Amino acid sequence: MKRLLIISLMISVLTGTACGQRIKDIVDIQGVRGNPLTGIGLLVGLAGTGDTTLPSQQILSKVFRDSGVVLEPDELDGGNIAVVMVTCTLGPFDHEGKQIDVDVSSIGDAKSLKGGILLPTPLKGLDGPGLDGQVYAIAQGPISISGWTASGDKGSISKNHQTVGRIPGGATVETEELADFVEYLSGHRYITFNLRNEDFSTAEQIRSAINQKFPDCAFAVDPGTVKIRIPSEISNNDIAAFIDAATSPDVKVDSPAVVVINERTGTIVVGEKVGISEVAISQGSLVVKVSETSRVSQPTAQFSDAGETKVVPETMIGIDEQRGYLISVPKVVTVSELANSLNAIGASPTDLIAIFNALKKAGALQAKLEIM
Repeated sequence: MKRLLIISLMISVLTGTACGQRIKDIVDIQGVRGNPLTGIGLLVGLAGTGDTTLPSQQILSKVFRDSGVVLEPDELDGGNIAVVMVTCTLGPFDHEGKQIDVDVSSIGDAKSLKGGILLPTPLKGLDGPGLDGQVYAIAQGPISISGWTASGDKGSISKNHQTVGRIPGGATVETEELADFVEYLSGHRYITFNLRNEDFSTAEQIRSAINQKFPDCAFAVDPGTVKIRIPSEISNNDIAAFIDAATSPDVKVDSPAVVVINERTGTIVVGEKVGISEVAISQGSLVVKVSETSRVSQPTAQFSDAGETKVVPETMIGIDEQRGYLISVPKVVTVSELANSLNAIGASPTDLIAIFNALKKAGALQAKLEIM
């Protein structure tokens, strides 16, 4: 009964009245995105938990050479340094001088990055066709990791990952790359909304809501794209206010009929629009009980001492086949009715997975079935 109650609650959560969502919460503005930056750096100050590989010693020798001290890599001992990959994301509106967070990951054989300090590391954009490979930020500072390690002579214990850390505000933007989200076509200015979940109905709802505020400015290109023409009376300084007004209206998001099943965990998520055609479902189970017991055997023979006491194992097997019932399930149109119909036959999560698969195979499930 507890399982059935949990299933009923899980599915009934989805049955509430669909509320409108703000346009800004269901779309992304085309062109407003971050850019990944990467760099190879050197972490110093480790307590004997760093690299023992040649690349870290080569990088350290280059650091000395830049400072006027010439040392060969084989003249340096490892252990307190680590060569690391430094990554971050340059935001679409990160101006010069802004500090952004960076992630630091070990490349060599370091055991822990705890207590390390990153030497100044240039972070570049990706290099390749159409990409510049330019330095956009400089990262440096003490690393913070979210775990620890304790060890003794015969063992050790650690919590979380020791070779990945983070430097909050560890990179300073040197070259800004501001997002360009206004498109110029035939003398007009346009912005494009990309729906996070493509749907013709939702795209039409967005187009209609924007046109109510700004007549004849929005049109749906496809189920995932809505273009908005910026009225000529809107100056470039007022584009932010125009976008705020265009993304504020609430629209009803139309979700597809879908059932998602995770067979590994027994999780089932049923969409609001899911329904099944009228169908009959038979559910039955076979219960096999096996119990092992031990019995003391004491054979006796009259006028004789030949008997020997022994412990004899016994196995008892009982099979209980419960009756299967052919239950008629009427055509349903809501998740609540679907939950009530399935709970009426006492279906467990495992049973529900089998039932949904069988309903799809029979053509009675009017929804898309996705199995993870």
